[in-house]
Amino acid sequence: MPILTGIFGRLRRCFNDFEVSGENCMINNDSPAIIEQYKRSLAEYTIDQLRYKSEEDVWSIGQMYIHVIDVAEEYIGHIHTCTIAAQEEHGDKTEDGTKAFLEKAWPDVRVKLEEPVNRTRNPDSKDEIIAGLEQVLKKLKYWEEHVRGANPACKVRHGWFGWLNAREWFEMIGMHSRHHLRQKARLDQKLAEAGL
Repeated sequence: MPILTGIFGRLRRCFNDFEVSGENCMINNDSPAIIEQYKRSLAEYTIDQLRYKSEEDVWSIGQMYIHVIDVAEEYIGHIHTCTIAAQEEHGDKTEDGTKAFLEKAWPDVRVKLEEPVNRTRNPDSKDEIIAGLEQVLKKLKYWEEHVRGANPACKVRHGWFGWLNAREWFEMIGMHSRHHLRQKARLDQKLAEAGL
């Protein structure tokens, strides 16, 4: 019973700040709030829980956190590129990209990365994850103020969603991070099944 209480408590807190609609976790494109939610829920895990892998080719919760941080940093880099670009880009979003932005949600599909799963490393400590999340939050706070002035015609191409401008890359951080809340719920279930 304590195991079930723990897993349901984690799930309830995970979705506490979100309006849940089907499989999608929706808020009003508030990327900083999503990252803050990840930071708050981190307190519920030990380092052993964060590093636990139920199978060799399945990420640990810690690896998922590292991935969310790494992708946020990558997208922040694209925001910067858009804001300093001198040349306008007239390419558009793909059909999937247009749909994702209309729904303000990443498609509800499991994405298999081409890289080996172990390339996204397991964290050495919770402090490492906290520092990464805080760095992302600091940059998001800066760009929240500055992204509005970016030329919407200056874009960087996303491999799946097509050409995105600075504002859209900012939104993508929240959309991508929300997408991984579904994965986080599955990994929490694996922890419960393992008695951790």
